[in-house]
Amino acid sequence: MRISLNWLRELVDINVSPEALADMLTMAGFEVEEIEDRRTWADGVVVGRVLERQPHPNADKLSVCTVDIGADAPSTIVCGAANVRADIYVPVATLGTHLPIIDLTIRPRKLRDVPSEGMICSLAEVGLAKESEGIHIFPQDSLQVGMDARPLLGLDDVILDLTSTANRADALSMVGIAREVAALTGATLKLPEVPELPVKSGGKDLALRISEPGACPIYMGTVIKGVAIAPSPEWLQRRLQAAGTRPINNVVDVTNYVLLEWGQPLHAFDGDRLRAIAGSSDLTLGVRFARNGETLTTLDSQARKLTDQTLLITANDQPVALAGVMGGENSEVYADTTNLVLEAAVFDSVAIRRSARSQGLRTEASARYERGVNSAELELACRRALALLVELAGGTVDVQTVADARPGGAMATRTIELRLERLNQVLGPIELDKEARPGEGEIGDLPPAEVERILTALGCELTPISAAGDVWRVSVPPYRHRDLEREIDLIEEVARVYGYNNFCDTLPAKTELGFLSPDYALTRQIHHAFKAVGLTEVIHYSLVKPDGDNQIALSNPLFVEYSALRTEMLTALIDAFQYNLEQGNGALNAYEIGRVFWREEDGLYEGDRLAGIMGGDASVGRWVRSGREQPMTWFEAKGVLESAFRQLGVAVEFQPDRRNPLLHPGRTASLWVQGERLGTFGQIHPQERQRRGLPDEVYAFELDLDLLLEDMSDEARITPIFKPYSAYPASDRDLAFFAPIQFSVAEIERAVRKTAGKLLDSVELFDEYRGESVPEGKRSLAFRLVYRASDRTLTDEDIEPVHQKVREALQEKFQVSLRS
Repeated sequence: MRISLNWLRELVDINVSPEALADMLTMAGFEVEEIEDRRTWADGVVVGRVLERQPHPNADKLSVCTVDIGADAPSTIVCGAANVRADIYVPVATLGTHLPIIDLTIRPRKLRDVPSEGMICSLAEVGLAKESEGIHIFPQDSLQVGMDARPLLGLDDVILDLTSTANRADALSMVGIAREVAALTGATLKLPEVPELPVKSGGKDLALRISEPGACPIYMGTVIKGVAIAPSPEWLQRRLQAAGTRPINNVVDVTNYVLLEWGQPLHAFDGDRLRAIAGSSDLTLGVRFARNGETLTTLDSQARKLTDQTLLITANDQPVALAGVMGGENSEVYADTTNLVLEAAVFDSVAIRRSARSQGLRTEASARYERGVNSAELELACRRALALLVELAGGTVDVQTVADARPGGAMATRTIELRLERLNQVLGPIELDKEARPGEGEIGDLPPAEVERILTALGCELTPISAAGDVWRVSVPPYRHRDLEREIDLIEEVARVYGYNNFCDTLPAKTELGFLSPDYALTRQIHHAFKAVGLTEVIHYSLVKPDGDNQIALSNPLFVEYSALRTEMLTALIDAFQYNLEQGNGALNAYEIGRVFWREEDGLYEGDRLAGIMGGDASVGRWVRSGREQPMTWFEAKGVLESAFRQLGVAVEFQPDRRNPLLHPGRTASLWVQGERLGTFGQIHPQERQRRGLPDEVYAFELDLDLLLEDMSDEARITPIFKPYSAYPASDRDLAFFAPIQFSVAEIERAVRKTAGKLLDSVELFDEYRGESVPEGKRSLAFRLVYRASDRTLTDEDIEPVHQKVREALQEKFQVSLRS
């Protein structure tokens, strides 16, 4: 909101610099984003009187003017404006003046051989208009020449552009900011005097029918007759312009002025147009939600299709305005308006937010209703507007009808208990001697008197309820009813007004050196391991399209494409792989750590996952292969994954798997750790690759991160037990056989290790063959078994019984046919 310093000084008696005020407001939670010092726009511009105007001897469109600017002698100024004439008062930029809006410094110069000693200014040249057809002429009959022109132009002001937090609806008004400044500085608050006006209640001229009292708890309609539409007085136009609002006419400007002053949106209807729309002299204003298919042309000349979330103002059930957002074009005030119906209402913040969003609109009125308008000052703001309309538009207040759906019509109040002990516990100590150097003064708690002073300045009423006077019952003012709800809110107010920077810096009583949690430290290891094997970390959104049965859908999504939570991570990685190929960046070898979400019959669940994708030719120097690529094989991709597991110290077993529809059913493995399923690894399904135009050799994996961290955090793995190396030589034996295809190598290796016992040092598959001379449904496998003892050199008598036992176990369990 744009705050005029001159206007603010009328409401609160302050005499501080704009910079000091901006710093004070920022520290109190109202960030000042910009200080617009309008005094610099016309520094050096004075009032001048044109004594004589002569045509330029060498130019048809120029004039040579003799201007009295209060100097010893009149100045000669060449002017190109068509409206310049003798005996008028004008703003004159004297020699040496810099006009920052047009970036021009006034210097003596000749225009078509005639010297010019200044410039007669238009409103555009001093920043008060975008374009001007001619110079500005002061309307006053007699002015002192040579006086500073800035007060006459309204350029003796400073504008503070500040933002308030979403819970401070009261701060979107001059009165609200004035209250804050009064509390921060201790200055006297001077709110505008609002006179009482005689108003007739009810009557057949205006009736109300509020069909949605929950969306509109209070509605006031007032009939004003005999108004004369005209431009607003200059002071009102300047205040609106300083606030960034364009002046329109005296009626509309009054409603905008009260909006800025009190934060209460108002709307003025043309009474005769309302009756024409209603089709009757008996007018009934209503509030209801729109019906699908209804339309309304708003003040911005946009024909809007209404939905059942759009809250409407109606005249005899005909739409005339978007409630709390924007008026309708068919009932707007225009040059021939003589009768008005002034609307002053309080609308529910949720209803207005949905209504404005359904139409893609956000206005000054809706912004305030969405945060919550203070219902306690509705009548006050309405009376203020009526008084200004009578004064500026010459109207006569006729009838006022009120619909109040609040229980008993009561004003919202709240009482909160505040404990000084809790306040000091939360905020900490202060330096009692503010003049002492930081860290050298006496430290103590905030005294009760200071707490009472601050809260009283904010409009609260405090009643002590303890003998020591350190516990109060605090009555919250109506204009702070929406954001002061709990004890902690009052504590925050005390800290904010007293100054966060005035509290001492203290460390908690029990402090510890910084450290990484075990899970975070292990996650770092996972990052290092997967980066070490050549994968790049990527991050995707957790929101995806709703296309799964077990997805969790959002109730208020921003876009349909991002309206559900992801249940797996492979799809996004495949999208990224495809995108990199299409952009000419080659194959993407990447991994991602993220969270997935899913729905089951007994509730909603979430879990962390580690997923990755890889493919393409990782080698350099393809000239040895005549430029041909060498795609990554399934076993090479599996080796990349196993290399990462080896760095992490995790023993993973691979088993055939066919359950993931995104992966090739014959080239997919499930991963197991100590009997628990860790995840899935495999080649992208041929149909998926064909649909996306991917190369054949693309591989992906998705792992349960929680299970991986659990295995890595095993005590035996974190603190390994040293086992001495054997000083005796090893003895190896090869074992070749035909094995049925349905048995995996991992199962066979597990059986070999279990059967061979402690003498077996290692077992490794070194050959696989399928084809000629191999029985159908089988494959030829060759393993190398290495035996070693820690206390002796093994002999054939030691090894052969164990090796034979392994042969027999394989024949019995896997029906193998031995070849050696």
